[in-house]
Order: sequence, then structure tokens, then C-alpha cells
Amino acid sequence: MTDHPRRSAWPPLLVAIALEVMATLSLRAAEGFTHPLWLILVAIGYSGSLWLLSIVLDRGMPVGVAYGIWSAIGVVATAVLGTVLFGELLGPVQIIGVGVIVVGVLLVELGSHTRETAQPALPEVAT
Repeated sequence: MTDHPRRSAWPPLLVAIALEVMATLSLRAAEGFTHPLWLILVAIGYSGSLWLLSIVLDRGMPVGVAYGIWSAIGVVATAVLGTVLFGELLGPVQIIGVGVIVVGVLLVELGSHTRETAQPALPEVAT
């Protein structure tokens, strides 16, 4: 066992999310292959994001929690930035959906901490 504390999974997770959002927005900006230089950012963003996600998993974050946070925050950020950068409108139902995603991520994160702190049940001793 090493004396070094386990490194936080959050910094690489946040950068992975940012890269994934950048890649997705670049994919939209490329407009198919009309503007192919954007595809360089797509390739860098997605490959970097997946590499960082693997680091997050290696640092001990459960795969369901990591992927849930990564994908949900990516969806929310992409939807919001799509409205800002590309003028894509979000209707009321979509806004509610984004809110549900945010609540879902919070519940997954809170649930993961509850499981980590729960004490395992002691085995019964036969008498």
C-alpha cells in the first residue's frame, strides 16, 4: 500500500466534460464536411475526453457515477451553449428535461456517497 493519498477524480472528469462539449459543438460548427478544420477539434476533443474518462475510472470513481456525470453535464452544457453559439432554441419541455437531468446527476452523486459511507452488515454468528 502506498503512503500517497488517492488523487481526486474530479479535475480530469471536469476537463473530460469540457473536451466532450467542445468536440460536440465543433461537430455542429463543421456543418458536415463544409468546414473540415473543425473536425480536428472533434477528433482531439473526443479522444482526449475518453482518455481522461479512463483516468477518472482508474482513480476509483464508479463507472456508473463517472459516466452519468460526464454524459449528463455534457448534455446540459451542450444544450445551453447550442442556444448561445448557434441560436438553437430550447422549448419549455426541453428546459424541464435539462432540469430533470441536473436533478438526476445530483441524485446519482449523492447516492454514491451514501454507499461509500454505509457500513457493511456484520455476519450472523451461529450459536
